[in-house]
Amino acid sequence: MKKMRGIISTTGKGVGYINDEKKSLPEDIEIQTGFLNTALNGDEVEILLHPIIKGQRQSGEVVSVVKRAKDTFVGVLECSKNLCFLIPDDRKMYVDIFVLKENNNQIKTGTKAQVKIVKWDKSQKNPQGEIIKILGEKGTHNVEMESIVLEKGFDLKFPIEVEKEAEKIRQNKKITTEEIAKRKDFRNTLTFTIDPFDAKDFDDAISFKKLEENRFEIGVHIADVSHYVIPNTALDKEALSRGCSIYLVDRTIPMLPEVLSNDVCSLNPNEDKLTFSAVFVMDTEGIVHESWFGKTIINSDKRFTYENAQETIDAGLSTQAGGQYAEELRILNKIAKKLQQEKFRAGAIEFEQDEIKFKLDENFKPIGVYKKARLDTHKLVEEYMLLANREVAKYIYNSIKKKGGKGISSIYRIHNTPDKEKIENLAILVKALGYELPIKEKGVSQQDINALLKRIEGKAEEGLIKTAAIRSMAKAIYSIDNVGHFGLAFEYYTHFTSPIRRYPDLLVQRILEAHLTGAKLGDKDFVQYSHIASKSTEREISASEAERASKKYKQVEYMKEKIGQEFNGIISGVTEWGIYVEEEETRSEGMIKLRDMNDDFYELDKKKYAIIGTKTGKMYQLGGKIRFKVKSADLNKKTLDYVLA
Repeated sequence: MKKMRGIISTTGKGVGYINDEKKSLPEDIEIQTGFLNTALNGDEVEILLHPIIKGQRQSGEVVSVVKRAKDTFVGVLECSKNLCFLIPDDRKMYVDIFVLKENNNQIKTGTKAQVKIVKWDKSQKNPQGEIIKILGEKGTHNVEMESIVLEKGFDLKFPIEVEKEAEKIRQNKKITTEEIAKRKDFRNTLTFTIDPFDAKDFDDAISFKKLEENRFEIGVHIADVSHYVIPNTALDKEALSRGCSIYLVDRTIPMLPEVLSNDVCSLNPNEDKLTFSAVFVMDTEGIVHESWFGKTIINSDKRFTYENAQETIDAGLSTQAGGQYAEELRILNKIAKKLQQEKFRAGAIEFEQDEIKFKLDENFKPIGVYKKARLDTHKLVEEYMLLANREVAKYIYNSIKKKGGKGISSIYRIHNTPDKEKIENLAILVKALGYELPIKEKGVSQQDINALLKRIEGKAEEGLIKTAAIRSMAKAIYSIDNVGHFGLAFEYYTHFTSPIRRYPDLLVQRILEAHLTGAKLGDKDFVQYSHIASKSTEREISASEAERASKKYKQVEYMKEKIGQEFNGIISGVTEWGIYVEEEETRSEGMIKLRDMNDDFYELDKKKYAIIGTKTGKMYQLGGKIRFKVKSADLNKKTLDYVLA
């Protein structure tokens, strides 16, 4: 009997699945409840494969848990006289955790708590846990937001030693003349920031100087976090542990303490700030004629919001008038549009999706939902940040190559080509709808995907094909292997422009400085960067899940007031037990269960991304429009149930 190792995924019903990395099996290996042997979702396990039974999925059993993914859980306490059980928020946790009822008045039914598993010998019994933190009454806004953050492995507060280090930096933040002398001085060059109206930390600024006819010096200046956050300090270790900042519906959980993120490092207007810059000489066609990278000092002249920067550009389009720095913004915008055109010409794929924002009252109750407008100024900033990220990655890669390396001593932001099987299924779907997606030996090209997206624009099936295409794409990750970025059609790409809120960007600042100063990077760095790339990808995924969970909670809370009302929706997912539907305006997703669809018996057709009635042939397909009614809302599970209207 064969043994193998892998990462187990579990369901809330207590069934586990392990991916066969060698792809020798048609489906994942199934581990039934009685064979999990205390393995939890995300654990690294060793399993024993059961004998193959013809016509059945390969099964197995866990023989040992090699490494736990986590041992702390957040949930709601249910108590009797002497003991309590924690009902975990994590829907993939299939067992409740037993905790002793201590002499504490806060420990009672309906209270949310964070619990650590301290003992679990037999899977037939409940794990035993101890309470780490009492959060408060379930359903309270702050309690629910903190629950989400803790459940994803983050914390609202920083350790005391981290706060002390940050405060010491704040007290010594005065920039010395010796430090200024080491840097290129941009304080007399027009510089400004463009950020959301509610932003408190400013990672990046853009400088502008006209050199001669059709030549401009454009600087992308990034907060020099690497000057303040030194490797292996408590501050650095905490930043790596967090990996990134988290943006919930009502707050930001920063990667760095606020004295750094909102003050010392932040590029606040009319203050001297230390920066790490990528400076380009460009023309109005967006062609880069010269590049320079290095440490700088700036003093931002103005803090623009995306909205008032857009107003400044729009006001002067016909009259050549407008507000402060209107001409400079117009030129920057013109060049950004050229950069965007070139990006799409090279094959970049853009799946623009609306971002939903909540209007909350004084008690944080959602009273409105609106779509965030995507302005030219958003695209302007995005294009210059993409330019800086691309050119920094290219410089580092070529620098490594010149030194005889193989392009490994750095960290890149990569996006692999789509999985062949997924893209073949997409091609089958679009063919059934009357379109072609050519698949060559090497897979699919960005140009062919873009051509397809162009052909479906405005058509009834646009939503279906776009959704299916997005799901066929690989996920962007951090890696030490530069394989390029498929979605952006960039040969070189990294993250350099947001070191206040992303750890990889801070690391890239250190790597870039090492290459600029001629410092050596060896095998030790290679191993360390590989670990950081993997860890940062994991933390980014957890942060995204926390952000989605906070948004989902508010969507459920909002739709709870709409039970019985009818809405228009789009089918966002199809499964063998029901269809997921996303409400058009609020993007609140709920499920219509098959058992509530009484007009026929429906079956899943995976290749058509649809459920189809066996008698009538009626089809509900991914991306299709639908009219539905809100049936129920469960805030504990963050779920919505819909029925057909």
